[in-house]
Amino acid sequence: MKDLNITIIQSSLHWENIDENLKMFSQKISSIKEKTDLIALPEMFSTGFTMNNKPFAEKMGGKTFEWMKKMTKEKNCVLMGSIIIEEKGKYFNRLIWMRADGTFETYDKRHLFRYANEQDHYTAGNKKLIVELNGWKICPMVCYDLRFPVWIRNRLTPPHPQPLSQGRGEQNPKGEGSYDVLLFVANWPERRSHPWKTLLMARAMENQCYVVGVNRIGNDGNAIYHSGDSAAINFKGEIISKTKPHEESIETITLSKIELEDWRKNFPAWMDADQFNLTP
Repeated sequence: MKDLNITIIQSSLHWENIDENLKMFSQKISSIKEKTDLIALPEMFSTGFTMNNKPFAEKMGGKTFEWMKKMTKEKNCVLMGSIIIEEKGKYFNRLIWMRADGTFETYDKRHLFRYANEQDHYTAGNKKLIVELNGWKICPMVCYDLRFPVWIRNRLTPPHPQPLSQGRGEQNPKGEGSYDVLLFVANWPERRSHPWKTLLMARAMENQCYVVGVNRIGNDGNAIYHSGDSAAINFKGEIISKTKPHEESIETITLSKIELEDWRKNFPAWMDADQFNLTP
């Protein structure tokens, strides 16, 4: 059972300036000396959280996509973060999971931030993404998704599922929808930092998994300040990272699979999860 090394980069962003952001993150990624399996960047890391989608949207295979391929090959790890993508006249806040061999997966942000009218500029996704990395299952999400526990729900598999009539246990023989790490990339403002920190811990405890949240710092183009508060949290809701708010930071955190599986075995609350179906 191999441990997993995740590197979180907490950084300010150059507002609506793709070239400067890619240059900046190239330097930060190249500076990483530790062996890492996954590098996580904030939401809309190439532009900042802008509703000005048309001038900064890219196609799949565009500049930022190709830059991600280059960076993953250089560091021999997965690189992830969200960018603005245009497809058939629609715009998406799309998370890209890029592997070192150039293969990739995508997740379109499901919950668009109504307070910023994101739903008027982007199209919501309707499919969760769970990827495997070194024997770990990872579920990446984007910012506002954090507030919606039903969408996020971990569907761990009991060894002996209970009958549906008892309302206990998930009928999930293949383990579909289960994960070990829940990972959020975000542009979450400082004025709502308390919900950010609280919900990260709640999602970890209720889903009995590790949770990692990667947020930006500094002001954006709308003079909205971000304190970062990026963190890695274990299945007990305990913070296991050292990244400080308000500061540029690159931190690599090691997650223990043995500790996670021991916790699930010794405190099997997941076996009493409620049965439900989620419609798109």
